[in-house]
Amino acid sequence: MPNYIRAFVPGGTFFFTVNLLERRRRLLTDYIDDLRIVFTDAHRRRPFTIDAILVLPDHLHAVWTLPSGDSDFSTRWHDIYLDRGGTVLGTDSERRGAFKASHTERGIWQRRFWEHGICDEDDLQRYIDYVHYNLIKHGHVLRLIDWPYSSFHRDVKTGLYPPYWVADDVVKGLALE
Repeated sequence: MPNYIRAFVPGGTFFFTVNLLERRRRLLTDYIDDLRIVFTDAHRRRPFTIDAILVLPDHLHAVWTLPSGDSDFSTRWHDIYLDRGGTVLGTDSERRGAFKASHTERGIWQRRFWEHGICDEDDLQRYIDYVHYNLIKHGHVLRLIDWPYSSFHRDVKTGLYPPYWVADDVVKGLALE
């Protein structure tokens, strides 16, 4: 069994990629309101800051900053995976084998997620840019402004990005998933 090494940095900032178990499904965008409820519930139990997020049909990318002295992002993701609020996110065709059922896991998510500890301000900006650019990389839209499930809109409103921002070649060349 692989030995997963997690980056535990109290108050740290982290980039995440989280995938559906069945990548051909569109659960995350089809059930976006449920996903928002799940995130809100998880945030209420264990606060964190969402620096950037992009929700695609079958996976999501996020950059979070944890509170000072707190390094437990895994429990937060576990809360999101479990969906304690009981939304209908994917329950119409959820597949739960004996292992997932015995661990009270939902059958829609891949068990593992990928994380990267953000090193400095340049690294943070590079990963936030990557989060925003990822939907273009996957061919969902030609312009970021046309995709509703992204923190890009919030960042445009606050002046961090122009509405028709285009990633530079460095961001386009990143292979972070």
